[in-house]
Amino acid sequence: MPILNSIASWLMKKRMHQIELFIKYPLDVQMEWMSSLLSNGSNTEYGKTHKFSEIKNYNQFKQQVPVNDYELLKPLIDRTRRGEQNLLWNTEIKWFAKSSGTTDKSKFIPVSKESLDGCHYNAGRDMITLHCHNNPETQLFTGKNLALGGSLKQDFFGDYYSFHGDVSAIIIQNLPVWADFFRAPDVKIALMDEWESKLEKMAISMMNENVVSLAGVPSWMLVLLKRILERKNVKTIKEVWPNLEVYFHGGVSFSPYKEQFKKIFDNNNINYLQLYSASEGFFGIQDQLKSDELLLMLDYGIFYEFIELTDWQTKNYSRIINLEDVKTGVDYALIITTNAGLWRYQIGDVIQFTSTNPFRFKITGRTKQNINVFGEELMVHNTDFAIAHACEKTHALVRDYTVAPVFMQNNSGTHEWLIEFDKEPNNFDYFVSLLDESLKKQNSDYEAKRYNNFVLHFPEVKKMPPNSFYNWLKNKNKLGGQFKVPRLSNNRLILEEILQLNETH
Repeated sequence: MPILNSIASWLMKKRMHQIELFIKYPLDVQMEWMSSLLSNGSNTEYGKTHKFSEIKNYNQFKQQVPVNDYELLKPLIDRTRRGEQNLLWNTEIKWFAKSSGTTDKSKFIPVSKESLDGCHYNAGRDMITLHCHNNPETQLFTGKNLALGGSLKQDFFGDYYSFHGDVSAIIIQNLPVWADFFRAPDVKIALMDEWESKLEKMAISMMNENVVSLAGVPSWMLVLLKRILERKNVKTIKEVWPNLEVYFHGGVSFSPYKEQFKKIFDNNNINYLQLYSASEGFFGIQDQLKSDELLLMLDYGIFYEFIELTDWQTKNYSRIINLEDVKTGVDYALIITTNAGLWRYQIGDVIQFTSTNPFRFKITGRTKQNINVFGEELMVHNTDFAIAHACEKTHALVRDYTVAPVFMQNNSGTHEWLIEFDKEPNNFDYFVSLLDESLKKQNSDYEAKRYNNFVLHFPEVKKMPPNSFYNWLKNKNKLGGQFKVPRLSNNRLILEEILQLNETH
């Protein structure tokens, strides 16, 4: 182990030098990546259509390459899934990260070898590098990293086959030898499809290991940790893994969970390190111990662009900028071009820079309303459709509604709905069941979190008296056509205000 620690330490120091270089020369690094991406894509079908070979600078790039979303690229992605290649990217793509979609239940995001190696695996190396840099006495290479991953499925299109699944599962399946040496549990367990059995097997296989780090979405991680405590018949994780030193978390806001983790860990020496990753790529890592700001990772094969949220809402794409012109304190919708063939792709996240030297930021929301407290990625179009479906089946009419999370004591939660009816459903319980089932059918992330009530319980719905939402808008001085009650919130502020105001009336 001392030899291993020495080798790892040398590699970490070498990588820190590279990180310091892109911090020092951020614009040069980004322009180099734009040129490299265009060169790789120039002979693809998409590259020929948009004359990539003629693009010499950023202004030409903006003029010749349109801004895309999933629906615009979907025809080329679907053809790639069925075996056609060189459409969006110049190397073979057989892996597709599945995430919640808009028109379809799921999106299938292409994952190339270059994006796996240059983005996702480099990010895994860098989160360790930054942790070790900030903690010189680390013993991270003396034990295992417990990583929560998803599952994979194989698709057959005649004689051709491709794979789809959670990006975490794709990463685990293709791990290089150096990374697989430190991770656990066994790949066969990590990629199991059935979550209840998977978590049980993970608990059994890991409860007697020397785990030094954890990585995964907070909501699922709490479920696993609780099961391990039950099996070991102990009260804290410190009694199970005394050498645990860091939890790498991402995917959902950590704020609602932090106190629960502190209690279950019972170890003030554990560090919490935030990550910003998605199916489309890996973008940011917390690089400071006492701040949850994220360092924008500039050498992962991703070219970044930004548009102010107000301009995004009006589709004023002429005002898109690159890293050179961003300002602190402004909400920007994120647009990315990647080494998997996503060209000027709207990822749907909103960030705000806290610093431009170096470029650090915070995630401030989504371009569309959503709830993503438990990893459910519930969008407003999901709830609107569910409301309409339930109303149709129960002959109800809804005037307004809002939805917010409920945080429970057992590390799980639910959604609370406030609904004001113009006409109540003929069967209220059936109405609520229809809501839930419709959301499951539309949204695979919601469906996964609802499985066996592990993370997300059956929704709670309250019928509100007439004018409940009107009174809230009036109280906020927001009466008028351009104002409306937010449908979805990641906190309970608006919902509690409506309830409290209703009590006073």
